[in-house]
Parts: sequence; C-alpha cells; structure tokens
Amino acid sequence: MRPRRFAPGRCAALVTAAYLALSGLLVPDALAVDDEDVRRAREAVSSGGYVPLETLIADALRRRPGQVVNVDLDEDEYEIEVLDEYGVVWELEYDARTGRMTDMERDD
Repeated sequence: MRPRRFAPGRCAALVTAAYLALSGLLVPDALAVDDEDVRRAREAVSSGGYVPLETLIADALRRRPGQVVNVDLDEDEYEIEVLDEYGVVWELEYDARTGRMTDMERDD
C-alpha cells in the first residue's frame, strides 16, 4: 500500500493549522509579527474582542492555497500574506473583530 500524499498547499495548511493550534495564540514564531501586535491580539482574543488568528489563517489558505509568509495586525485589521504555488504573494485583509475578509489583492 502506498503512503497517502497531500498536495503541497494542503500539507502546508495542515502543518500551519497544527502549529497554530499548539502555539498558545495561534501566531507562529516564523511569521513576521510584531511583539506588541501579539500582546494586543492575545488580550483581544482572550476577551472575545477578536476572532482567533487560526480561524483567519485557515480561511486565507482556503481562499488562496499556499504558504503563509507574513501576518500583520494594523489597528483592528489582520493582513495575511500567502505565497501560492506559482510564486505569487496574495494579501488578504480581515476585520479582526468580525473575521470578515475585507480585501484580497496580489501583493506587488
């Protein structure tokens, strides 16, 4: 019996999801996230003010399969950058309070 293989994007999504689930706040150290952003996000997620980042990353990877290369928190908006299999970086923006995607564009 041959081992089961996952598509590269799906495998990256599974690894990211597993890491996020075990990380405490769901922000991998490998992602470029400001320490102040992490503190603010932890407080907001704990109080129910923000949607957990793991939820937004899962949605971003569902919309644009690939590898998350950067996450920023600007005001009350998460910006998640995903590198797809063609080498294109996509920036997806989410309202941190509602979890609604507000914008998606190619990052030049």
